[in-house]
Parts: sequence; structure tokens; C-alpha cells
Amino acid sequence: MRDDAVQRHDAATWSLLDSDDWYAARDATTALRDALLRAGLEKDFPYLRADLNAFGHGFVELGRVSPATAERLAKLLRLALASVSQRLEESGDGVAEHDAGED
Repeated sequence: MRDDAVQRHDAATWSLLDSDDWYAARDATTALRDALLRAGLEKDFPYLRADLNAFGHGFVELGRVSPATAERLAKLLRLALASVSQRLEESGDGVAEHDAGED
């Protein structure tokens, strides 16, 4: 039992550097940041950051945004989804899957 206690992290020994979830959250935040930069939305997400909760689970915090920013993000997502759908239809990929889902 004593060996089990040695293997566990407590507040005195825990570090972000020991957490795979921290790195996953950081990588996802970086990817999102890069996409927001390309879309010209870098100033619209001032609270964007990687974080861990008390259980060590990684999260990407977007923070609060203005209604105009939320509308622009929704428009970008709709355009991206329409583009992917159009490419799938043009290439013939996914047509059977799309038709099968309508039954």
C-alpha cells in the first residue's frame, strides 16, 4: 500500500509537465489559434487558452465573445461544412453514405 501512495501525485509534486492532457489541450488551442488568425478573428477571442481542471482533464477555454463574433464564427462553420459536403458530392465520396442516412 505504501508503494501506491508514492506513485500518486499530490499538490506538492504535481506538475503540468507530467500531464498528457495539458499537452493535448495546448496543441488543440494552438490549432484553433492558428485557424482564428487565418480567419482574422484573433482579437475576438481574448480569453482563448489551454487549461486543466482540478482532476487534470485538459480543456480549451474559448471565453466570452460578442454576439457579432459568435455570428461570424457560425457563418464560417456553415461555410466550411457546405464546402466539405460539396467536395464529397463532386468526388462521389460520401454520396452513398449521405443517401443511406436519409432512410
